[in-house]
Amino acid sequence: MENASNVKEFILLGLSENQGVQKILFVMFLFFYIIILAGNLLIVITIISSQYLNSPMYFFLCYLSFVDICYSSVTAPKMIADFLVENKTISFVGCIAQLFGVHFFGCTEIFILTVMAYDRYVAICRPLHYTTIMTRRVCGRMVIGSWLGGFLHSTFQTLLTTRLPFCGPNKIDHYFCDVHPLLQLACTSTYAVGIIVVANSGMITLSCFVILVTSYIVILLSLKSQTSEGRYKALSTCGSHITVVILFFGPCTFIYIRPSSHLSEDKSVAVFYTVITPMLNPLIYTLRNGEVKSAMRKLWNGKVGSGNGK
Repeated sequence: MENASNVKEFILLGLSENQGVQKILFVMFLFFYIIILAGNLLIVITIISSQYLNSPMYFFLCYLSFVDICYSSVTAPKMIADFLVENKTISFVGCIAQLFGVHFFGCTEIFILTVMAYDRYVAICRPLHYTTIMTRRVCGRMVIGSWLGGFLHSTFQTLLTTRLPFCGPNKIDHYFCDVHPLLQLACTSTYAVGIIVVANSGMITLSCFVILVTSYIVILLSLKSQTSEGRYKALSTCGSHITVVILFFGPCTFIYIRPSSHLSEDKSVAVFYTVITPMLNPLIYTLRNGEVKSAMRKLWNGKVGSGNGK
């Protein structure tokens, strides 16, 4: 990928330039990343292996966990490795690839979370029509649409950035390549591009968040006519999703809904949606979901039993 600039690589300043702090962060984020991989992979394997977790809710959860693994893997390994080296460089091509990956998997996750909210709306508000509305084909199309939407969004963001000239300096005050930090390094006016970026990323995030909030308001209003047992069951299935939505959409909205001017503040907030939320998702969904915990126990007992039988 050729860029019309003199810059062939960028320097990522990371979360901290203090050597002592970097060693602590290395251990901490390596631990976080291992939890992300292990937790989300466990959910994927459990849902694929279990014959009981075949409802649309678990179909979407399986893809959400897979996206979380990919999303974190775009930024976390490079960030962790940079804690141990003094020269934190990334090539121009590598930077653009990271930018594409962050927006591709991030936007895909936003759409999947929105689809999951619609699934809960249909299950609670239209239970008699649930099986006819949320068929396997419809669920598959929703997932494909989420991937396609993420790809189109990311392609648009990447093309906007690659058209900018970079003449120096080449230091990015962040731990990964994102649109806002790169806009501040371009040696041309980026006001118009910045407005387009906010309109694109910000409006996708905000519109999906509004859809999510509306879905859950309708769900809560519909619970008034149900029994206390029905309300408890509905709230328990929605509680996990609402928690994840708040943890993911809050930081995303803060970063992308306005032109960025405080990158040091932005990179601290970005840790939440690139590392913390993907790490907490498996814990949130398993701790509040008896069916997933039961399936995990059966999977584990089956593996242990087959191992002892050999």
